[in-house]
Amino acid sequence: MRISTQNFYNTTTSQLNSLQSAMGRTQQQLSTNRRILSPSDDPVASARALEVSQSLEMSNQFATNRNNAKSSLSHVEMSLNSASNLLLDMQQRTVQAGSGALLASDREALATELEGRLEDLLGVANTTDGAGGYLFSGYMTTTQPFSRSPGGATYQGDQGVRQLQVGESRKMPLSASGSAVFESNPTGNGVFQTKAAAGNNGSGVISTGSVVNRTALDSGKYEVSFSVSGETSKVRTYSVTDVSTDPPTVVSADQPYKSGDQISFKGMAFDIKGEPANGDSFSVEPSTKQSVFTTVTDLIAALRAPVDGDAGKAALTNQINSAMDNLKSSHDTMLTVQASVGAHMKELDYLDSAGDDLKIQHTTTLDDLQGLDMVKAISDFSQQQMTLQAAQMTFKTMSGLSLFNVI
Repeated sequence: MRISTQNFYNTTTSQLNSLQSAMGRTQQQLSTNRRILSPSDDPVASARALEVSQSLEMSNQFATNRNNAKSSLSHVEMSLNSASNLLLDMQQRTVQAGSGALLASDREALATELEGRLEDLLGVANTTDGAGGYLFSGYMTTTQPFSRSPGGATYQGDQGVRQLQVGESRKMPLSASGSAVFESNPTGNGVFQTKAAAGNNGSGVISTGSVVNRTALDSGKYEVSFSVSGETSKVRTYSVTDVSTDPPTVVSADQPYKSGDQISFKGMAFDIKGEPANGDSFSVEPSTKQSVFTTVTDLIAALRAPVDGDAGKAALTNQINSAMDNLKSSHDTMLTVQASVGAHMKELDYLDSAGDDLKIQHTTTLDDLQGLDMVKAISDFSQQQMTLQAAQMTFKTMSGLSLFNVI
């Protein structure tokens, strides 16, 4: 068969280009350590690899989000720990204030100390996250959550809790609302609260009380009023009235009073010590929510108020006892939020561990789909290189054959 010179050159050049291209492709596979260089190499594996790659990218983003969540929760935890320590210190100062041996100057010194602690607590409540946002302002991160007011502090944030996606089906709160941390503290014993009327003239001091029969509780407001009869041997009796009804309903009337004896009704029990005067009264009503800033502000005002006679001492004692209950409630709320933050941080550690395992799984699957068998690829590359060299030598030899060489 006769082969023209042009056809020989064209065919040989095409074959050399094919061999060069195949060797170049193998060389690119070796340099990238990937079997699939384009979707056309393996359409099914390419589609699956794209899905796995997207899942891997999501896992990496979730890992970044978890790191951000840990950073934010660490700031919250440190702030709550500082606030908790301040509340414990305030409770100690409140216990000192209850000493009957204190002079007016001593109470003023304690009030001044409490003012300093109050400012410190307000500073903690207005803590930032290091990036310019406030930790306890809810969604309103650029708004300072608390500002000083005559009654304590005013909350200017909202009730929102910022969250971040830290897993495929898990969102993690990054902080807590300042309202929930500093303002939602139950008064009294958490179920009901006892108070002495502001105009009492006797030395009666009421206790916090406790629940003795939960099924008998209701949401009524009650008043315990005292009557004193007799000139030399005074006889004291008390009556309990439900003032939440219209007209008020008498629950019990003219009950004999003895200092320290338990007074019980509607599933509630407490005691009153001292000698209430005629007309003195005490209220018993359901607990409400009170700001810790209001509690401390009221306590400071009570310490600076004049204490005159037994009635003044009793009024101060009642206010200190109430403040002590409310500070303890605030501290319990703080501890509850701290426990929640700690639980979230521990959960993030578990999610990190699970995320690492998932990342390994995705990486392994991706390597199976598009990874390169290095031994086979090197062997193919050596064979292709040898074939190309042989083809080049053959072309050189064949192209040198000519009749002109023998003429």
